[in-house]
Amino acid sequence: MIRKILSLVLSAALLVGCAASQNTVSQKRYQASFLTLFDTVTSIVGYAQSEEEFGKITDEIHDQLEAYHQLFDIYNDYEGVNNIKTINDQAGIAPVKVDPVLIGFLQECKDYYNATGGVVNVAMGSVLSLWHETRNDGINDPENAKIPEEEALKEAAKHCSFDTVIIDEEYSTVYLEDPKQSLDVGAIAKGWSTQRVCENLPAGFLISVGGNVCASGPKPENNSAWVVAIQDPEGGADDYLHTVYVNQESVVTSGDYQRYYTVDGKIYHHIIDPETLYPAEKWKSVSIICTDSGLGDALSTALFLLDLEEGKKLLDKYDAQAVWVDLTGETYYSPGFKELIRT
Repeated sequence: MIRKILSLVLSAALLVGCAASQNTVSQKRYQASFLTLFDTVTSIVGYAQSEEEFGKITDEIHDQLEAYHQLFDIYNDYEGVNNIKTINDQAGIAPVKVDPVLIGFLQECKDYYNATGGVVNVAMGSVLSLWHETRNDGINDPENAKIPEEEALKEAAKHCSFDTVIIDEEYSTVYLEDPKQSLDVGAIAKGWSTQRVCENLPAGFLISVGGNVCASGPKPENNSAWVVAIQDPEGGADDYLHTVYVNQESVVTSGDYQRYYTVDGKIYHHIIDPETLYPAEKWKSVSIICTDSGLGDALSTALFLLDLEEGKKLLDKYDAQAVWVDLTGETYYSPGFKELIRT
């Protein structure tokens, strides 16, 4: 099926090298994008022997991402699919039979929850939904923008424990024991999906799903690394903090400039601190380089919510690298990050 795949230069989230060299005559460089999944732009650059071959690969990428998009959707139902929305709808009622892929994903989410001391918590849907609703209302009607009522947030926070998320691997079911609980997997799903798709690609592809960037291997031209840009959180979309080299790694950023709205002159972004129940105020952005985009998603969220030293300790567990930008614009680096910087 023909998708809404458009040839274009990649968005500002990516910088890539020039066209294929004379050493790779049999392969040409192609690029494409589509706009329909995960509420964001997916951009693809890769090498193939023909436009037809590249088109088949991008169709496969679309189909895989579409399947994950439907599985992790919290707003829509799909025929024949029991997804996160289905689980939420059955909270306190009955276990939901789901695809084993979803079981594995939620087990990983639980692992990240435990590893981060509960900072990365996909069971916070009750709190996040309040912010999502007021943010959308505020964007649509700026003059009447408001933040959630504090009492409503405190009440919602009573229903965010992962202990009441019952994952049964044997029967492939998920059950929310708390009828007022809901899941929101946005902090991990996009990166996790990007990683799974990238693992199925031939070497020489670079994919970005809303800025979650993953390389399947070096470019065929002289086996050279890809160059990925990290946006400067204090600049515009075309302003870069750094460009970095990646071969088979992922680059993931969490920032206060990505999704936000303004109430009485104060900006409220989308990354909610589970301790305060309000948008975190430690960093402007955190960028992660690691070998797994799902892990990168979890770590970028966690480090955005943690103090610097706590974040460094967490990085050490996963052999990942990071750059932090604080609220004054000062940058901090993990020990190995600077080795990956191009500019």
